[in-house]
Amino acid sequence: MVTLSEVVARADSWLQPALYKDYERAWNGLQMENEGAVTHIAAAVDASMATIRMAIDAGADLLVVHHGLFWSETRPWTGRRYELLKRLMESGLAVYSQHLPLDGHPCLGNASQLAAALGWTAHQPFFFRAGTAIGVQSTHPEAVSREELGRRLTDCLGHPPILLPGGPAACRRIGICTGGAGSELAQAVAEGVDTFITGEGPHWTHALAEDLGLNVFYGGHYATETFGVKALAAELSSVFGIPWTFIDHPSGL
Repeated sequence: MVTLSEVVARADSWLQPALYKDYERAWNGLQMENEGAVTHIAAAVDASMATIRMAIDAGADLLVVHHGLFWSETRPWTGRRYELLKRLMESGLAVYSQHLPLDGHPCLGNASQLAAALGWTAHQPFFFRAGTAIGVQSTHPEAVSREELGRRLTDCLGHPPILLPGGPAACRRIGICTGGAGSELAQAVAEGVDTFITGEGPHWTHALAEDLGLNVFYGGHYATETFGVKALAAELSSVFGIPWTFIDHPSGL
């Protein structure tokens, strides 16, 4: 029997959440326990009533997510919040969440996995938070055109990204920070990239990208953050010999 504590300890040892200064309510690690056994892992971007139901239907007893249960006020436990917790407890579904550690991990992270999907064979740390990188960047001596990079991202993400063409037509130094890093274009430029791939950003970043001379690709917050949970679940499955399922519940954002 594979125990929950074994799986959690292995995931924590890989992702090292103590290295990251994360949002206070991210609460990286085990968020909901069960009776102690893991026979089937489900992976999802978000912990929500919908993904919890889908994980239970898939026969999972551990749900691995990027966005956990505690992003907003969690009291009182009434209404739909009560229903969510009741469903978890009755089903025996444990929830394990990692936020910034699953963005920035050099192998399992969202950014590194997206880079691999784009065909990058090497990359360097990028987009530092309190001294720890949560993204990756790559230098391409043979420049990639904006159009070609857009096509590659379309293949990886399943839909065309939004392009803010503020930089050069030929992309040579490309950075990735998945999720909602669009409001921080200045940091991307300060770290030396001419092209920045992230999930989403506000309207005013269109003008800012032009002012900064930066190409920006918005691939979707959800779509750019499917990679890490898949990689983590697959690695846990390989180590412990238990099946895993991806729960696809896109937000469209």
